[in-house]
This record gives sequence, C-alpha cells and structure tokens, in this order.
Amino acid sequence: MERISVKQFSSDILERIQKELALIDMEDCHISIEESADMVTFLNKCLIELRTFFFSLESITQEDEMLFFKEIKPEVLGFLLYFNKIHTIELKCPNGSNDTLIEYYENEQKSLTFFFERNLDFYQYYRSKSTHSDDRYFLRKKFNNKVCLESVYFIMDSDFCTGYDYKVAKIICNEMLRIYLNKKVNNLEKQLFIDKKRASLPIGNLRWTGPLVALTEFGYGFDASEYVNNGKADVKEIMTGLEILFNVDLGKYYRTYTSMRGRGEQTKYLKIMIERLKKRMDEDDSK
Repeated sequence: MERISVKQFSSDILERIQKELALIDMEDCHISIEESADMVTFLNKCLIELRTFFFSLESITQEDEMLFFKEIKPEVLGFLLYFNKIHTIELKCPNGSNDTLIEYYENEQKSLTFFFERNLDFYQYYRSKSTHSDDRYFLRKKFNNKVCLESVYFIMDSDFCTGYDYKVAKIICNEMLRIYLNKKVNNLEKQLFIDKKRASLPIGNLRWTGPLVALTEFGYGFDASEYVNNGKADVKEIMTGLEILFNVDLGKYYRTYTSMRGRGEQTKYLKIMIERLKKRMDEDDSK
C-alpha cells in the first residue's frame, strides 16, 4: 500500500480548514466568541493530526523537513494562533461607546508592531522568499545559542518545532489580525459617521428591516436610473445616503452586486416592490 506523502496529507488538512473557514464571515471580520472558540478546538485537532502523521514517517529528507516547518505546519499553526487571539480580544472587549471600542482595537493594533520590530530581520528574510538560511531556520535540533529565539522555544516540543516555524506562524497570524483589527476600527468609525449624520435628520427613527441585499439592489437601481443628482451621484454616495437614512451598514456592497448579477433573478427585490405596489394600487382602485 502506497504511503501518503507529507504534501498530500497537509493538503487534505488545509482543504478541511478552508471548508470550516467558509462557514465564518472572514471577509467582514464578524467573528463571534463562540465561533473563534470552536475554530481553536478544530485547528488544535488538525495540528495534532499533523504531528501524529509527521512522527509516523519512517524517514524524511532535509528538503521535505524544511518545507514542512517553513510552509506546512506554520499555516495550520498560524490559523490556530489567529483564532485564539481573536477569542481573547473579543472576550476582553469592553462594553462601551464606539469611541471606547475604537480605542480598544487600536491598542491591539499597536501591540502587533512589537513582534514585528523584534523580528524585523527574520520577517524580511521570510517575506523576501529567501532560502539561503533555511537549513538554519527550519531543521530541527539546529539550535544555536547565538541565534535569538523566543522564550517559548524552550518549552516547545523540540522534535516537532525549530523555533522559527513558530515565528512564521506568528507572521501569518499577525497579518490576518492586522486586517481583522483594521476592519473592526473602520466599521466602528463608519458607524460613528452614520450616527452623526442621522442626528441631523428630521426623521431619526427609520430602520431598514428587510434583507440588506434588497437595499443594495435598490441603491444600484437609483444609480442606474440617474435620478439622483441628475445622474452625477456615484454608487458610493448613494449607498452612504441609504446607510445614513436607515442606520445600516451595507458592507462590501460591490461584492453583493457581483452576487446579484450571477443569480437567476437579478432584480428580485425590485420586482417584489413593483408587484406589491401594483397590488396596492389595484386594491385602492377597487375601493
């Protein structure tokens, strides 16, 4: 029976991880405490599977070992560190105003620079896709006391780490965290802007209670009709106006528009509006 290769086994695990990630709102970074906790449990199991498989190998070439600790293990570990950090961040998130939340997430952003500054040389090596020192960074039991390692190295399983596989995982984790935290701050700042604009409206209790995709469809309908500002208002202005009027966040509405174009009924909600308006007119005419 042919033994499965390291690449094939890791590919299968990564495919399973991607399926789990597809169930979470990774794009807009709306990840709940429960979702992050479930992902930590799942990813930890994946890492254990990877470790068990790795030790089941009768032998491994230096090239495969370097590949494993430079690319394969760090990707799984990077996701694990990412969701564990999100779980911690959201668990400790204070109750307060949007200003308070913005300050909290911005402080988390600043903390990311600490690791970057301490590991700048290695970060540059890794990001430049250099390979000349891979045998020093990604082979086990190559510890050199002249090389600076994180303290965590000394409590790690030396048979399943090189110290630098952890650093790569931290780089992967931190880059995803930076995106997550940026979007958190941007969304909160956008809500502050909406709240400020709504406060100046004569009618402040209007709330959108239908599907967000419907409002997005109506917004693109306004844009296509050129009825707003004689056609000089762009989509962003129209969408922002709808967000302010109805106190909603339409998110990545251009992605929603792309999805609308690909569905069977492209103008589903506009047609529903037309049908209901016609029905009301018919009912009024029959009175």
